[in-house]
Amino acid sequence: MKPTIFRGILLLAMTGLFLSPTPMQAQSASNDSLGKRHEEMMKIIMTKPRIPIRTIGIFVYNGFNTLDAIGPYQVLSELSGVDIFFVAKEKGIVKNQKGLKVQVDRSFADVAQLDILVIPGGAIETFQQTQDTTVLNWVRKINRRSVYTTSVCTGGWILGATGLLKGKNATTNWYRAQEMLTLYGATFKPERYVQDGKFWTSAGVSAGIDMALAIVNDLMGEKYTKAAMLDLEYDPKPIYKAGSATNTDGIVVDMMREMYDMALLPLIKAEKKKHN
Repeated sequence: MKPTIFRGILLLAMTGLFLSPTPMQAQSASNDSLGKRHEEMMKIIMTKPRIPIRTIGIFVYNGFNTLDAIGPYQVLSELSGVDIFFVAKEKGIVKNQKGLKVQVDRSFADVAQLDILVIPGGAIETFQQTQDTTVLNWVRKINRRSVYTTSVCTGGWILGATGLLKGKNATTNWYRAQEMLTLYGATFKPERYVQDGKFWTSAGVSAGIDMALAIVNDLMGEKYTKAAMLDLEYDPKPIYKAGSATNTDGIVVDMMREMYDMALLPLIKAEKKKHN
């Protein structure tokens, strides 16, 4: 279980070291105002989640996209008292898209229930997960008792392949997003992240961080979420106004789409034939 900054602050508060007035504070503020400020800070620290969350599992598989998994892992670790971990079909070494090795200590056989499930995306290997009955059945099982079932990027393809997104609003990576979600009976919403009931889906890669922060906000409220953002110093300033299919130069979008098509389009066409 990862310690958060909030547990450290709480420890300081309980030992009487936190918010001890300095001479300058004593000169500029009354004891009453200091006490009120202390109460307000303690209220943030002691915020109870709207729904208790104890277990968070990040499903990983060979070929997963690193930030799809690590982004939500880092953000959701800001929730106090949670057991957050990676889970795979089989425990052992799992490699990301670039060959980075991750030791996974829990398998499907070890995990029968989760409060939050996160399904990251990738490329060809992600599509392969949509064809794996064991993976799809495990996701369906976890979803029966989960508080939130979520996906990042093309992880939405895996979630869609389970049938759980049928009739739901959802988003996914921009590449053939509407085509893929329509295939799974979902309605594509071109948003950074989308919530429909217990299902949270996000667009590509970095959008998983925003989705995870939105989940923290849904559970803990504004002040706690802002504290988490400050702990992460999450204040992005991209070098260009780009990064989505709607604000990137058309020639760049076309180039990326054609690059993805070379690897994925034959698989997508074959899958669509199955659904016809």
